[in-house]
Amino acid sequence: MRFDVSQSMRMGQHMKLAPQMIQSMEILQMSMAELEERIDQELESNATLELAEAGPDGDAELAAAARAGADDTPIGTREDLPLEMGDASGASDFERLDAFEHEHPDAAENDFDQRPEPPERADADRSGELSRSDIDAGDAKVQAMANTAARGQSLTEQLLDQWRLCDVRRDLRPLGEALIGAVEADGLIRTPLETILQRVIEQRVIEQRVSEKRAIEQRDLAQVTLALLTEALRAVQLMLEPAGIGARDVRECLLLQIDARAERQHEQDEADDLRFSQGPRNQLAQREQLAQREQLAQSEQLAQSELWALSRVLVDQHLDDLKNNRLPKVAAKLGTSVETLKRAMEKLRGLSLAPGRQLVNDAAAGIVPDGIVEYDPEHDRYVAYLNDRRLPNLRVNQEYARLAKDRAAPKPTRAFLKVNIGNAQFLIDAIEQRKRTLLRVLEAVVAAQREFFDYGPQAVKPLPMTKVAEQLGIHVATVSRAVSEKYIQTPRGVVALRKFFTGGTTTDTGEEVSWDAIKAALLEIVAAEDKKNPLSDDDLAEALKVKGFEIARRTVAKYRGQLDIPTGRLRKAH
Repeated sequence: MRFDVSQSMRMGQHMKLAPQMIQSMEILQMSMAELEERIDQELESNATLELAEAGPDGDAELAAAARAGADDTPIGTREDLPLEMGDASGASDFERLDAFEHEHPDAAENDFDQRPEPPERADADRSGELSRSDIDAGDAKVQAMANTAARGQSLTEQLLDQWRLCDVRRDLRPLGEALIGAVEADGLIRTPLETILQRVIEQRVIEQRVSEKRAIEQRDLAQVTLALLTEALRAVQLMLEPAGIGARDVRECLLLQIDARAERQHEQDEADDLRFSQGPRNQLAQREQLAQREQLAQSEQLAQSELWALSRVLVDQHLDDLKNNRLPKVAAKLGTSVETLKRAMEKLRGLSLAPGRQLVNDAAAGIVPDGIVEYDPEHDRYVAYLNDRRLPNLRVNQEYARLAKDRAAPKPTRAFLKVNIGNAQFLIDAIEQRKRTLLRVLEAVVAAQREFFDYGPQAVKPLPMTKVAEQLGIHVATVSRAVSEKYIQTPRGVVALRKFFTGGTTTDTGEEVSWDAIKAALLEIVAAEDKKNPLSDDDLAEALKVKGFEIARRTVAKYRGQLDIPTGRLRKAH
C-alpha cells in the first residue's frame, strides 16, 4: 500500500448561512406572542439592550441610538445599514456579513445562551446607581408578575383533595390514590385494572425493602387483590365530583352521569310531593292543585324520572344504534315512539364525554393579530398596516456603547460589551427586517384577495406562495415563514394569514376559485338541505355543479370529512 501527499485545486459553490441570517429567519417565523417572549428574554440577559421611550423626534432618534457604538465605525456607514434579505443586493449583504464577522469574531458567534460573564462594572456603574430605564423596566416586570394569575390545581390534585375528605375504609384509601393517579385529562381511566394492581404491588414491594416491618408488609401484599381494587374504583366513581370521573369507557361515563342526574331528579320529586302534602288544608285548594298537576303530567306524557330511566336503557343497550342514527329500529325494539326517544336523547345532550375538563379548563391562548386590514371609503380600497404597538422600541445603551470604544477601559470589559452590543444589534435588525417583510407580504395579499374582504370566504381566489414570492422578489421559503402562525384582523374577523394562500380550480365559465370557496359553498348547501331527506355525496356533487363547481364525488366526501359534516344517513332527522 502506498501513501503520498499531493496538492490540487478544486472550484465549487456552497451556501453558508451566517448566524445573523439564521436569527432573522427564526424571528420572521415567530408569532407576535413568541416575539414578545424572545424580546423579554434578551432584555433580561443582555445588559446592553434597553427599552427606548419615544420622544419628540420619535423614530429618527431611536434609529440613531440603535446604530450607535457597535464598533469604532462612524454612525451611518454601510456596515450599519439594516440587513436586507431577498433583495437584489444579496451579494453586498454577504459582503457586509463577512466584514462584520471578520471585525467582530466573538459577536458573530451569536450565542445567546452562553454569553461571557461580565467583568467588574465600569466606574459609572460601580456606585450602585441604576438608570431610570432599569428602574422602570423592573417595576413593569414586578407589576406584570403581580397581575399574573396563579397556577391552578391540576386534575389529580383536586381529585386527591376530594378523596382525602371521603369516608372510606382504610384499606381502600391507598388504592383510590393509585386509581386517581391513572385518571387521564378527560377524567376517564383507560389503564386496565390489572396494570394498576401490578403497579400498586410493585410500589409496596419497594416500600417493604426500605421498611423494617417486613411481616406487616407481606400481610398487606396478600390483601391487595383485584376485587379490592374494583371496590376502590366504585368508591372513586360514586364519591368524586363531577359524576363520570373514574369511568373506564364512554358508556360507563354516561351511565354514571345518568344515575347521578336520576338520583337528583328523584330527590326533587320527593321534595315537591312533600311541599304539596304540606299545602292548603281545605279540600277545594287540594282539588285545584291535583287538577293542575294531572294536566301538567298529561302534557309532558312522561315524568322526568322515566325519561332518565329510558336514557339509561338507550346508553346501556342501544348506544351503537344511537351513533348510527337508527332511531326507528330502537323505537321498535323498546315499543315506544321516535318522539319519545328524541326527548330521552335530549337528556343525553346535557352530559359530558370528558367530565375531567369541568375541573381543569385549559384556557385557549389568545390570538394577537400581526396585521390589521381596514377599509378606506374615501379611496375605495383596503389598507394594511402592522399591529406592532405591542412591541417595545429597542436600542443599544449609549453608556455601554461609549464604554466599548473607550481605550482606557479594561480590555475584557470592552470585549464583553462588543459581544453583547453585536447581539443586541442583530436582534434589532432582525425585528426591523421582520416588519418590512411581513408588511410587504400583507400588502400583496390584500391586493390579491380584494374579493374576500368585499364578499366573504366564498370569494377567496387561488393564491400560490410562489406568485407572491416572484412579485416581491424574495424566496418562497421567506413567504412561508412570514405567514406561519400569523393572523390579521379584517372586517371579516380575525383570519389566519396562511388561509389566503390556497390552490383552486377553474369553473365552467373560466373563473378561478379556491378550494376554500368550494368548501364554503358546500357548507351552505348542507345548511339549506331538507333534514328529513338529506343529500348524498352524489347529490352534493350535483348541487355544487349547479353553482359552477364541478368536482368528483370522492372530492366531496373528502371536503365533507374536513368540515366535520356527517354522512347523509347520520344527518337525517326522524
